[in-house]
Amino acid sequence: MTRSISNLQQLYEEDYTLWLDATVEKLRSSNYNEVDWNNLIEEIEDIERREGQSLESNLVVVLLHLLKWQFQPERQTGSWESSLIEHRRRIRRALKSSPSLKNYLVSVVDECYESVRKQARAETQLSLEVFPVNCPYDVEDILNDEFLPD
Repeated sequence: MTRSISNLQQLYEEDYTLWLDATVEKLRSSNYNEVDWNNLIEEIEDIERREGQSLESNLVVVLLHLLKWQFQPERQTGSWESSLIEHRRRIRRALKSSPSLKNYLVSVVDECYESVRKQARAETQLSLEVFPVNCPYDVEDILNDEFLPD
């Protein structure tokens, strides 16, 4: 069944998966004039945003557990270490499939750390001043499964 661009635009609103299938079919068959380019471009831009958000989300978890590990040594648990390993793995996997995300990761560490510091205060009930103002971990340590701060 062939679909016009206006039908594809309507399909985008009604059934995203079907829209994806139809769009892929148009691209594979080189029917470029029939592709819903506006929504396709929007989706590609959204992919980039989601990749960045996912990377930030995993970074926040790693930073939070590193802070808790360092500043609450009496409460260190295997689940914290397991969480560190898992979220580091997710970050490394994203960087492996999109190496250019490393620059993005480096650029957001300080911003993420600022919010993590407040979250660590809330979770640990320690004074905010306990946690360094600037991120005490470099990117290599953040990604290194062997790194646990003292």
